[in-house]
Amino acid sequence: MRLHAYALAGLLALPSLAAAADDPAVAGLNQRLVALQADMRTTDLAILERLQAQQAVTDLAKGKRRELDQLRYLAERRVMIAEASARAEAARREVDQLERTRSELLVEASRREALRARQEAERLRVQAQIQAEESERLRQAAEAETLARQDAEAALTSVAGRQAARLSSAQQNAAKLAREEAELVSGHRLPASRFDNRGEVFTFVGDSFAAGQATPAGPAPDQLKALGEYLNIGKKGRITIEGYDSATGLGERRAQALKDALVSAGISANRIQVRGKKAAATRARAAELIVAP
Repeated sequence: MRLHAYALAGLLALPSLAAAADDPAVAGLNQRLVALQADMRTTDLAILERLQAQQAVTDLAKGKRRELDQLRYLAERRVMIAEASARAEAARREVDQLERTRSELLVEASRREALRARQEAERLRVQAQIQAEESERLRQAAEAETLARQDAEAALTSVAGRQAARLSSAQQNAAKLAREEAELVSGHRLPASRFDNRGEVFTFVGDSFAAGQATPAGPAPDQLKALGEYLNIGKKGRITIEGYDSATGLGERRAQALKDALVSAGISANRIQVRGKKAAATRARAAELIVAP
């Protein structure tokens, strides 16, 4: 491209042939090409088309009288093509820059929203802890009188239930935002997950491993990249990986392979416990990763 630019500069620097040809069209076309070169948006774009246009203008300036109409038409078309190509490339460049800026803004907005959600979850966790301590104090005070204790426990159970529901909702909202950020940053989808009394449970389906093999396959490698981002964003609990297979030892090796992939993604090995379970692996479940709350 640098050689093309030098060639174009050389052509534009040639002595004007318009005077020699005594044709105002040559001067006008040359001015249009010079304008393209001077425009900062298009100075390095459509090099080939501009060289072809300059050559056509040169041919027009040197052309014989009987060829002038054809050469003038060709030169005008070449200049129009050069202008259109340069502007189209400039527009594509601007669109690409806007798309990059949009992606950066989306990532930043997702990170900020996830941070706010984590802060809210932490506030509610502390509030729930304070509430639990207050509940215990009231329960002990109410033991002196059965009726008072029963009334207090009923009230506290209701409050604690509402508080636990709010905390669970906040934690799940934080997990949802962290999931969106992890998938946006990694460019891959996380495996399906659910919440139960153990924490958040991610399921790797049957095609995550080839038959009789412990190396992740199918969608698993991409899912593990997204999962590494997710666990690095805000999930700080201990992690248990359970591998399933009817063959002795294969389930544990599968669980270990998933652990190795997460450690490579930056997750501390001390957080992760692996174990194999001798059970028939199905298409619905080949391994599970449990993140404690």
